[in-house]
Amino acid sequence: MNLEDLVKPDSVLCNVSARSKKHCLEILSELLTRSNPDIANEEVFARLIERERLGCTGLDRGVAFPRCRVSGLRHSCAALMKLAEPVDFDTINGESVDLVFGLMVPEDLSDQDCADIKELTQLFRDPTLCTRLRSATSSKELSDALLAGRVEPVPKIQSAQVQ
Repeated sequence: MNLEDLVKPDSVLCNVSARSKKHCLEILSELLTRSNPDIANEEVFARLIERERLGCTGLDRGVAFPRCRVSGLRHSCAALMKLAEPVDFDTINGESVDLVFGLMVPEDLSDQDCADIKELTQLFRDPTLCTRLRSATSSKELSDALLAGRVEPVPKIQSAQVQ
């Protein structure tokens, strides 16, 4: 997965004022459709809301990873927001969210799309990356901090052998 292909600089916003989770998802849908003008942001917003109804997309440590499938989309694309003030995101642990990474993928998920979602989930659980993102004071700094990627290596998980 190449973050530079997934997240375009104009899909990154720093110090976003969002009143609520719903407002946050509305702004996110606008960011996600910037690089896909043929897709209506209202459709993406509805899909994001629909996905959130299945279960909260909060990852811990104030990070949310809302995502949705969109028909007519050829390639996955993403957006990142750093909120000016954390919002209640209905997380399991009750923690408010201040970093929101959104992803829209094609309706028919490929194996690569699934692998990318897993990799992104791990990426946004990296406390060093989250600290770097939170220290950004502009959208450019936030984009640069994201594209600098993971600082700590992801530990390999050994799968148990079945006898």
